[in-house]
Amino acid sequence: MGPQSVKMSVDTSVLLRAITGDDKRQSERAQVELANADMVAVALPALCELVWVLGLGYKIPAAQISKAIRRLINGANLAVNRPAVEAGLAVLDAGGDFADGIITYEGSWLGAEASSRAIRKRRIF
Repeated sequence: MGPQSVKMSVDTSVLLRAITGDDKRQSERAQVELANADMVAVALPALCELVWVLGLGYKIPAAQISKAIRRLINGANLAVNRPAVEAGLAVLDAGGDFADGIITYEGSWLGAEASSRAIRKRRIF
């Protein structure tokens, strides 16, 4: 029997280990698993949480986080909602919140004309 095809979805913990290298054994294992998978699906909530933890928990500057996310999503075996991630990165790069960019993008995709953040700025609620 030949090698099995591995298509997996990853959570924030695996991404953190692979990116930060903060635990050598776990980091190496995460990097190997990600590299050896035929496909790695990364859900938007996992990326939002990853950006939040890297910024607030690890105190990594937004520019470095943006570079790390771009390296991650450019992996040949990675599956992600790229337009949504690019929207989040655009907001992050402009000094805003990554998750707000993704929420606004998805809201627009679903037919919304304004985000709740824009509405709050107009003091509607």
